[in-house]
Amino acid sequence: MEEAAAQPGFDRFDPAFLSDPYPFYKMLYNQPPMVLELEMRTVLLARYADVVAALRDPHTFSSAPIREISQAHIFGGVPTLILSDPPVHTRLRRLVNQAFAPRRIREMEPRIRQIADQLLTRAERAGSFEAMKDLAEPLPTMVIAEVLGIPSEDYQMFKEWSDALLEVANVPPGSPPPPGFEEALEAERAYFRQRYEELRRNPGTDLMSGLIQAQENDALTFDEVAGFFNLLLLAGNETTTNLIGNGLYALMRHPEQLEALRRDPSLMPGAIEEMLRWDCPVQATGRNILHDCEFAGVRLRKDTVVVVLNGAANRDPAQFPDPDRFDIRRDPNDHVAFGEGIHFCLGAALARLEGSIAIGGALSRFPHLRLDDRREQPRYKKSFNVRGLISLPLSIG
Repeated sequence: MEEAAAQPGFDRFDPAFLSDPYPFYKMLYNQPPMVLELEMRTVLLARYADVVAALRDPHTFSSAPIREISQAHIFGGVPTLILSDPPVHTRLRRLVNQAFAPRRIREMEPRIRQIADQLLTRAERAGSFEAMKDLAEPLPTMVIAEVLGIPSEDYQMFKEWSDALLEVANVPPGSPPPPGFEEALEAERAYFRQRYEELRRNPGTDLMSGLIQAQENDALTFDEVAGFFNLLLLAGNETTTNLIGNGLYALMRHPEQLEALRRDPSLMPGAIEEMLRWDCPVQATGRNILHDCEFAGVRLRKDTVVVVLNGAANRDPAQFPDPDRFDIRRDPNDHVAFGEGIHFCLGAALARLEGSIAIGGALSRFPHLRLDDRREQPRYKKSFNVRGLISLPLSIG
């Protein structure tokens, strides 16, 4: 078997691709994994079977970065859940699993509903509804702030830091960090240090207090606690924000599905799964090859960068009949929006719950909800890795 030949690259910063990557993905389903010459030799995994196989094999497809990359810089080079392999990953995950256990998620439901109701009431009183700014962004940030034991009124500051830090992944290689990145990183770290000292003196029942206790018992280092804080700040709101925004937008674009969900709210769990599949909030995750191997018909060399295209896998016609059709009754729907294997998203149940409450609440509160053609059209973020809207103006009249 010959080593895969490099193919002409594609511009992952092309606005047309970022606006709608799904047409590009179609060329990847009927061939072996595509090898590209980017800043490093890179393999694209798009077919559902290939994506699942790679995500289930951490002994070949490592999550630890080969070198210092943007995400590693955000986390100060400290191993985190998303940038580590066993046994480090196993130890870190075990320490936070309890905070996201089903019982804990169920206990959070009344508070999540209360926050969503407050946000929707504010939009109703204002007489307008910009779904991203009014609901999809503040709700997950306020929820994860409370999980971390941080006053929810600080959510706007959290959201600004999160946006600035995530933007570093969207600049071309070799370019300087985006404006505001260093300032946000410094401010976020200063906030963490202050909150760390407060919770050391007066611990609560929140996740951060538990992590600090683990650090004092030598189960975690101080830097690992800081890494958890940073990771949850970023991942704890971005994926759910995109689920809510993408999901509402999908319903607005498919009025027959919207009407079906209005008539039968019991369809919401399946609708959430289809929203996750059809317009995946996390389009791509990174891996690297730990040893020379043959995979899916190509020979891969050690230290090859692998881009696992979750968004493409979720539209693979070999797995999903009529994959471009948005169908809230789709069954089965074994998408990979939350990953697969040992790195399956820790907060998946929380994201599903928040998405159901937010979208269900909006549909219930605003029975005539629709796209507002009089205002700016919905716009997507300029990101290759995550797919989400900057704006989603809706009419509530």
